[in-house]
Amino acid sequence: MNDPRSRLIVALDVPDRAAAIQTVDRLSGHVGYFKIGLELFTREGPTLVHEIRDRARNRGEKIFLDLKLHDIPNTVRGAVRSAGRLGIGMLTLHASGGSKMLSAASDEAEKFDAPPLLLAVTALTSLSEVEMQTLGVSGSMEHWVERLAELAAGSGIAGVVASSKELPMLKHKFQDSLKFVIPGIRPFGTAHQDQSRTATPGDAIRSGADFLVVGRPILQASDPAKAADDIVAEIASALNAKT
Repeated sequence: MNDPRSRLIVALDVPDRAAAIQTVDRLSGHVGYFKIGLELFTREGPTLVHEIRDRARNRGEKIFLDLKLHDIPNTVRGAVRSAGRLGIGMLTLHASGGSKMLSAASDEAEKFDAPPLLLAVTALTSLSEVEMQTLGVSGSMEHWVERLAELAAGSGIAGVVASSKELPMLKHKFQDSLKFVIPGIRPFGTAHQDQSRTATPGDAIRSGADFLVVGRPILQASDPAKAADDIVAEIASALNAKT
């Protein structure tokens, strides 16, 4: 974690293998993790995970498999077992799946010599306070995220995914007992697009983020490698300011 680059996760929000491999080769050496999400995994499957893992591992990067698992405990346990065999570094599941599901996932992950970092997703960064209330969730967004993070921590999950808006509260409550992965990162001057709760890279790191997830601001830049380098430089500056 001493290398600021290791804290930057680039989301491979691309349609197919060719685009994914091109992005990996273009950004290798500039980021710490490559995130494979639902769209890409559904199209290409585990074969692509193996291919990117092998290319990335040789050059120092890891794989973040962002599937947001949410099912009965036994099914999630089996999914974690299958995902762990792919040699990934991170894996997501929904905190709202409940303590039995989360505990089953944690127990299974610990069976690996190098367990993937399990991350419990609290509230999607695309959700607004109004949308949350239409789902029947009472109270504030911050309170809901806090409850889900408590559930995850109590079930043996090592980290959570949350927005930058809830990060100060989470960092104050959990300190270093959880890792905080923050999506919805938008460098100054870039569009928020479909994200409702965003922050700049520097603000997120200063608030206590361990990892930042960035997709379109890098992928859609005229020079993706430079865009990644600029974010890493901002991460480094924020880390230096904290120390």
